[in-house]
Amino acid sequence: MAPPQRCPLCRQTFFCGRGHVYSHKHQRQLKGALERFLPQVEAARRAVRAAQVECYVPEHDRCCWCPCCGCEVRKHLSHGNLTVLHGGLLEHLASPEHKKATNKFWWENKAHAQVKEKFLISPPDYARFKKSMVKGLDSYEEREDEVIKEMAAQIREVEQSRQEVVRSVLEPQAESDPEEGSSAPESWKAANGLAPLSFSHGASSSQQVSHLDLQPVAELDWMETGPHLTFIGHQDTPGVGNIHSGATPPWMIQEEEHSSGSLPIGPSYEEFLKEKEKQKLKKLPPDRVGANFDHSSNTSAGWLPSFGRVWNNGRRWQSRHQFKTEAAARSRQPHKGKS
Repeated sequence: MAPPQRCPLCRQTFFCGRGHVYSHKHQRQLKGALERFLPQVEAARRAVRAAQVECYVPEHDRCCWCPCCGCEVRKHLSHGNLTVLHGGLLEHLASPEHKKATNKFWWENKAHAQVKEKFLISPPDYARFKKSMVKGLDSYEEREDEVIKEMAAQIREVEQSRQEVVRSVLEPQAESDPEEGSSAPESWKAANGLAPLSFSHGASSSQQVSHLDLQPVAELDWMETGPHLTFIGHQDTPGVGNIHSGATPPWMIQEEEHSSGSLPIGPSYEEFLKEKEKQKLKKLPPDRVGANFDHSSNTSAGWLPSFGRVWNNGRRWQSRHQFKTEAAARSRQPHKGKS
């Protein structure tokens, strides 16, 4: 009998020697494995002439299974923030290790020789892929530059619109400010009775001010009511001072009830003990016996039944002996009375 051999495609051990690779089951498994791998190889072949460069995403770390080499291969080629689609698979298919493993796989599994070239990448094709990859990188950089320019243009437009809005808000205020500034002093002078000052410069430097027209300032009567102001009188409370008159501030005055010390700060010691007892009772089960018993109620001393002085102090056997002794004494008393 032939020695046992393991078939990785069929995933079983056979004892028929080399005849297993010619069986229908093995050929069916071989065909299925190659058909699953062929679409990925064809997609990689289409990227030879036009390499695609994209921004890196975690999905680009996926791997595919190579049945010829019996190992996982990275599908894409990533470097930094850039990823070349199908670059990793093309690099693997063009490697001499893959070519050697493919020849061995075809010989051991007796696959069709016409299909073997579909799973190999020649060195000229791989060189063509490198050139297209360089062009793809250049085009990707151009696209990124265009995107950056568009974003910069949008930022400029937004900034310009903001400046226009700010300018449109500030221009009416700037127009109204000079009118208000020129009219306010004149109205204030007219209201207070002040005349404008006129200075005349003489020929000599020693006498600079020759004429000064200054009208007497009318004393302002604060009790008079104007068109916009109303005097409501002094609000001083008689007998009560304030900080302006030199009195003690209210936050410095010690109240009688606080100064006497009659009100303690915080709970008393009895309240603390009661609260501590409540916290202990909360830890006990709520359905225990005597949970709802009112300990503050007045009860007599004889409310408990007599069970041989179980409730007395001392040991249990002492209560039992005392009960028996008293019961015997009580039983003797009627006999003495009858006699």
